[in-house]
Amino acid sequence: MGEGVVVYLRFLYIYSVILCQFSTFIITFVRMMEYTINVRGRLLSLREPQVMGILNVTPDSFFSGSRKQTERDIAERALQIVEEGGAMIDVGAFSTRPGAFEVSEEEERDRLKRALEIVRREVSDVPISVDTYRPLVARSCIEEWGADIINDVSEGGLTGIVNTPIHEQGSMFDEVGRLQCPYILMSVKSNLHDMLIAFADEVQQLRDRGAKDIILDPGFGFGKTLEQNYEIYQHMERLQTLELPILVGISRKSMIYKLVGGSPETALNGTAVLNTIALQKGAGILRVHDVKEAVEAIRITKLATSSE
Repeated sequence: MGEGVVVYLRFLYIYSVILCQFSTFIITFVRMMEYTINVRGRLLSLREPQVMGILNVTPDSFFSGSRKQTERDIAERALQIVEEGGAMIDVGAFSTRPGAFEVSEEEERDRLKRALEIVRREVSDVPISVDTYRPLVARSCIEEWGADIINDVSEGGLTGIVNTPIHEQGSMFDEVGRLQCPYILMSVKSNLHDMLIAFADEVQQLRDRGAKDIILDPGFGFGKTLEQNYEIYQHMERLQTLELPILVGISRKSMIYKLVGGSPETALNGTAVLNTIALQKGAGILRVHDVKEAVEAIRITKLATSSE
């Protein structure tokens, strides 16, 4: 990056800090932000926050209740997400939790092809996100198997399984530019300062390639300690300075149960609390295991914080 770009990015960060001193203004500002994303020619409005339901076709995802492997289980989960109010379905075939086993590209492709075809058959008009950091797998999912959105936990190729560097063929940013599909860019940075600077640079790289529908994910649980997760949460509204939709995915994660005790199976209450806070800080998409509860959180938060 040139010196001028570095100066601009530093200014951007300082500007965001100043904004956050005026909490009332920020809350009003967050509520005023309205976004839409183009999903194969259909506009999905984020004027009201939306819920993305998780569907994992893995045997080792950290929350056992999310593992769906038979055709019947996959179909029933897809229908459940929609019936409970989910606006999007996120399909993953490779667990990226700490200590997860590596899955070959061939295995991931086989799992995703099968699952996406089942989901698309059951819910033909619901946007489907594919959770993968492999550029060539993402291409096949979008071009051949019916996915609409790429959800990339690698920040464009930095890390796949938590804290594990990756070396994949191809460039995810190049693929996103070529495919012209919505893209979720997740950060693995451990503090908001570095996250804002990296996001600004990465978003420009994506736009230089022609990408238009970019969604930012702070990446809770990825490259962050328990304390760092909550430090970022405290000031998450600063991400609004980048003027892009924010996705928050904290559903049943260890930042909840390592703080209050328990396990993923007992972390629903903590998830609801953090989702409510995320909504107040400008989240436009909640990525969750428990769709019904997230939809309720949106409805309650809207009425409880309405200025009308």
